Amino acid sequence: MEGLFKSLADISYIVSDWQRSKKFYAETLGLPVAAFITDEVGWMEFGDQGSTHLAIMLSRDPQVHDAGPGGGIAVFAVDDAYQAVAELRRRGVRCDDVVAVPGMVTYATFYDPDGNRLQVAGPPPKG
Repeated sequence: MEGLFKSLADISYIVSDWQRSKKFYAETLGLPVAAFITDEVGWMEFGDQGSTHLAIMLSRDPQVHDAGPGGGIAVFAVDDAYQAVAELRRRGVRCDDVVAVPGMVTYATFYDPDGNRLQVAGPPPKG
């Protein structure tokens, strides 16, 4: 990819039952585990290394995180989530503020004209 985005990192789905979902994707579907962040964090990616992943994310607050039935979120890898959000806003795109998760990621949700959610994700915050 050229331009603002480096690549499409993953497509993530919100799940409400973490253990059931982990078992479904890993065992029932037989998808290889590409990344697993602790059960407490609630993030797991499936797929081959070096490719776009399908990820699951535990929803602890459905009003904040629910993408709707069957909804997913395309996550674009960026070098700097803050810079990407500034550029998207300059282009007239509606964006939420960047969320920094120490030791893991900086990310922000942005929206297409129909209100579908997409995200940018960059390196974890420094310090």
